[in-house]
Amino acid sequence: MDILERLTAVEEIKQLKARYFRSMDTKDWAGLEAVFCPDAELDMRGEAADKSKAAEGLVIGAAKIMPFIRNAVTDLVTVHHGHMPEIEITSPTTAKAIWAMEDLLRWPEGAALKTLHGFGHYHETYRRLEDGWHIQTSTLTRLRVDIT
Repeated sequence: MDILERLTAVEEIKQLKARYFRSMDTKDWAGLEAVFCPDAELDMRGEAADKSKAAEGLVIGAAKIMPFIRNAVTDLVTVHHGHMPEIEITSPTTAKAIWAMEDLLRWPEGAALKTLHGFGHYHETYRRLEDGWHIQTSTLTRLRVDIT
């Protein structure tokens, strides 16, 4: 790949991740499913409050990932931001990245939790398909979580 192709791929991956965040926060479930490869893997095992159920946080397949996320956030107001991506194009059809992230989740009135304010990183791989770049694997790691 020449430099222009690499820079174009980096920009397309940035746009992909922006669609991921926007789709989740606006509850655009079809848009959210579309950012993933059909055989994608989402690893949220580190998010499990009950560590005995952590294995349930590894979800395989875009058709299963979208409802997993929807079930987790559908009743919440969410705001997700991705920052300072470290994107490496590994071939014309593959890439990997680490994104600094911050999220704010607010539960409905009367819920046991009020807010979660988290900080961490997404570790991801990407694959270019006929219709563009998609998330192949995504793992969320957190540095800090403030809960009220």
